[in-house]
Amino acid sequence: MASVPLRFAVLGELRVWRDGTEVAPGPPLRRTLLALLLARTGTPVPLPDIVDALWADRPPARAVNMVHRHVGELRRMLEPGLPRRAEGGLLLRGGGGYRLLAPSDSVDLLLFRRLVARAREQSEVRQAVGVYADALALRRGRAAGCPAQAPEHPVFTELDREYDAVVREAAEVALRGGRAERVLPALSESASRHPLDEGLQALLVRALAATGRRAEALDVFRSTAGRLADELGVDPGPELVAAQRRAAAGPEPGDSSWSARAEPTTPDPTAVHPGSPDLPSVAPAQLPPALPVFVGRAPQLNRLRALLDDASAGGGGAAPAVVISTITGPAGVGKTALAVHLAHEAADRFPDGQLYVDLRGFEPAGRPTRPQDALRGFLDALGTPTARTPEGLDARAALYRSLAAGRRLLVLLDNARDAAQVRPLLPGTPGCLVLVTSRNRLGGLVSADGAHPLTLGTLTPAEARSALALRIGAGRVATEPRAAEEIVRLTARLPLALAVVAARAADRPTFPLAALAAQLRAARGGLEAFRDADPALDVRAVFSWSYDALGAAAARMFRLLSLHPGPELTVQAGAALAGVPVSRARALLVELADAHLVTERTPGRYTCHGLLRTYATELVRATESEDERRASLRRMLDHSLCGLR
Repeated sequence: MASVPLRFAVLGELRVWRDGTEVAPGPPLRRTLLALLLARTGTPVPLPDIVDALWADRPPARAVNMVHRHVGELRRMLEPGLPRRAEGGLLLRGGGGYRLLAPSDSVDLLLFRRLVARAREQSEVRQAVGVYADALALRRGRAAGCPAQAPEHPVFTELDREYDAVVREAAEVALRGGRAERVLPALSESASRHPLDEGLQALLVRALAATGRRAEALDVFRSTAGRLADELGVDPGPELVAAQRRAAAGPEPGDSSWSARAEPTTPDPTAVHPGSPDLPSVAPAQLPPALPVFVGRAPQLNRLRALLDDASAGGGGAAPAVVISTITGPAGVGKTALAVHLAHEAADRFPDGQLYVDLRGFEPAGRPTRPQDALRGFLDALGTPTARTPEGLDARAALYRSLAAGRRLLVLLDNARDAAQVRPLLPGTPGCLVLVTSRNRLGGLVSADGAHPLTLGTLTPAEARSALALRIGAGRVATEPRAAEEIVRLTARLPLALAVVAARAADRPTFPLAALAAQLRAARGGLEAFRDADPALDVRAVFSWSYDALGAAAARMFRLLSLHPGPELTVQAGAALAGVPVSRARALLVELADAHLVTERTPGRYTCHGLLRTYATELVRATESEDERRASLRRMLDHSLCGLR
C-alpha cells in the first residue's frame, strides 16, 4: 500500500493533516494517546504510561482494552487502507506498549529539534539566531493538552521544559549578536509562564532594553521583584539585579556590548524594597564518602576535569550556562564511584556548596524520587525555612534557581531514570557543575541541554588487578599472580563483582586466592558466587533492576541473546533468534543498548560483558521452554547457513 502523506503538530494544540487536509484526531482520550505517541516518536510507550496519561490515578477496570480500541481507531485514521487489526504500518505494537513510526519530516517536534541542532552548528551568530527563531516559531501554545490532567503529565511538561531551555539558549545567542528582537516573542511567552524564574525574567529585561523598550524592561523587573517577595520571601538575585541596572543605565556612548550577559553583582538595597529579609546563605556539603579504594579511570577523569575548567570559567566564552556531564553505563560498572571521586577532588572549586541526591531511578521497590521531593531537600540544604518552601514543582524549581544564582555549586544527581527527572534540578546560571549518573542513556539532556556524555565500561585488566590489590593487599596478589588473574577474568572486570569477591578474600586472610578462584569456577559461570546479603551488592539483584525496567519484547530479546554462541551478534542474527523482522530487532537492540544491557561495539554489532551474558542465560533457562529455545537456535542456524550460501 502506498504511504499517505501525513503531518503532525504536537508543540501546542494537537493537529493532524493528511494530503494537506486537516483531519480530526478524535475524542479527547484518543487525542491524548496520539499526542503521547508523537512526543515519543520512534520509541515504545509502555501500556502503564499510556494508562497513566489517559486516566491519571483513576483508570477504569477495562483501561487496557480501551487503549487497544483507541489504537485501532488511530490506525484507521492514519492509514485508512490498512486492515483494522494489522500490526504493520505506522503504529506498531511492542516494548510492552505501542510505538509510532512517523517520518522525521512530518512531526513539528522532530523538525524543532533538527533546527536547534542546526542553529548550534552555525559559526555566524546572525545565522544562528535566524535558525533559532524558525525553531521557536513552530510552537503554538502549551504542549498537547487534551483531558484536564494531560498538560501536567510528565511527557507533556517535559516538552514545555525542552522548549523553554531552547528559548534561554536562543536569547543568550541573540543578545550577543544584537538580534534580541528575533526571539523576543518566544522569550516573552516563556517568561509569562514562569513568573518566578529569575533567569528567564533577567533575559526578558535585557532583551526589552536591548530593543529600546527600557520602560517595559524596568516594569518586568519591578513586577518580578514583587512576586519574589510576596510568594517566595526573597530579594532578586544578582543576575536579575544586574539586568535591571544595565536597563536603567542604558548604553554608554560607543558601548556595543551592553546587551551581552550582565555580570552578577551585589544586589543594590535601594533598587527594590520587597519587605522580606534574605534567606540565610548556607554552603551545603552533601557528598557521600569517596570510595577509599578507587583506582584507574584516568581517561574518563581527564575528560571530566576538562569540563571542570569550563565550569570554573563561569560560563564565559562558548561555555554553556551550566556545565553538565552524564555518566552512563551498565549496572555495577562504577558510575557513582567515579562521580563521587571527581566531586570530592573538585569540591574546593565550588565554595558555595555541593548538593547530592539519590534519584533512585532503578530501585526495585517504590517509585523513583520525584523532582519536587529532591528540590525540597536542596532547598533545605540551602537554608530555606520549611515555612517558606513553596508547594509544586515549578515554584520549588524557581526558588532553587534563585538561590543558586550567582553561586558556584556542584550538583551530583545519582541514579537518574530519565531527563525529565533531572531537568528541574539544574541550576540556571554559570559557574555550576552538574554530574548525572544513570543506567540509561540520557539523550534528551545531550540534545536539548548541551550535556557532555561519558559512557563507562568495565575496568581494563590492569585497573582490575590494581583494584584487587588495593582491596586485599598487593603482597597477596603478588604471591598468587595466576589466581589473581583468574579472579579478574571470572569477574569480567566488573567493579561490583570484583568488590564482592575481594570482600570475601579480605574476610578470609588465610585462604589462598586459588581457593576463591576455584569457587568461582565451581559456579560454572553462574551468579551464585556473587551473591550478597545486601541487595545493592548482589550482582544478580543489581542486574535485575535494569532488566525489570525493559519492555516485554526487549526483555525477551535480552534473554535470547544468551543462546548466540559468538562474542558479537548482528542485528540480522538477533532478528532470527527472536523471530521478528530486522527493523523490529534493531529497535529492540537499541532499547537494550540504551539500558546498557548490551553494547554496540561497531555499527550493527552488539555484545555484552560475561556476567550480563550469564544473567541472560539464567533468565532464558528459567523463562523459555526447551522447545522455544530450540526453535530460536534453529532460526539462528538457518540464518547463518543462508549467509554461507
